[in-house]
Amino acid sequence: MNQSTTILIVDDDSAIAYLLRDFFKAEGFHVLVAPDADNALSIVQQTPVDCMILDVMMPGRSGFDLCRQLRVTSDLPILFLSAYDSERERLHGFGLQGDDYIAKSASPSEIVARVKAVLRRCQREKPSRKIYNFGRLMIDPVAHEVLIDGCPVPFTTREFALLCLLAEHPRQVFTREQLFERFWGEIGDRQTVTVHIRRIREKIEEHPAEPRYIITVRGVGYRFEGAGQ
Repeated sequence: MNQSTTILIVDDDSAIAYLLRDFFKAEGFHVLVAPDADNALSIVQQTPVDCMILDVMMPGRSGFDLCRQLRVTSDLPILFLSAYDSERERLHGFGLQGDDYIAKSASPSEIVARVKAVLRRCQREKPSRKIYNFGRLMIDPVAHEVLIDGCPVPFTTREFALLCLLAEHPRQVFTREQLFERFWGEIGDRQTVTVHIRRIREKIEEHPAEPRYIITVRGVGYRFEGAGQ
């Protein structure tokens, strides 16, 4: 690892955050520190970050909430750091697509080692750029772009993430509950999934009332039809 590898440590306990910062700096990392979820989100939106160490329990929004928001648009490696090392908490963290879950009782050296392991694994698994081509519909996940008959169509962040998930798993049925929990969390109006699907259809379908790409599986949810070229 070298100074071009940036670690963001998010923890309201400054003693822990700055202790970890010193250990990572000693290993050659560039380190940023944020005291809460909102400051961390601002940093990620403005600065390239290679990995995040994220405290679960913080004032305001929790680390789980921040991870859920980031996963809508980002595959940034995230390692949860928590004083509560229960199986339920660990499973919840992995369910939100966290890359590791570390108890705060772990030594700084162990945390550094586990971050290095996650970075190595992510580098090996990093896919080549793929553009999804479905005839008149093309989706470029990296450029965050949707083309219809060669013309770009504006999408909100959540609409785009929802479309990408469906397109990346053709013929796989996603329930409304699965989609809601993935993109909106556990609390709220499930009807928002239906509203977003309708908006996406209006943008990509020639005849939204008779969709070709996003099909309703009655009583279950939705699936994406069409083989990529």
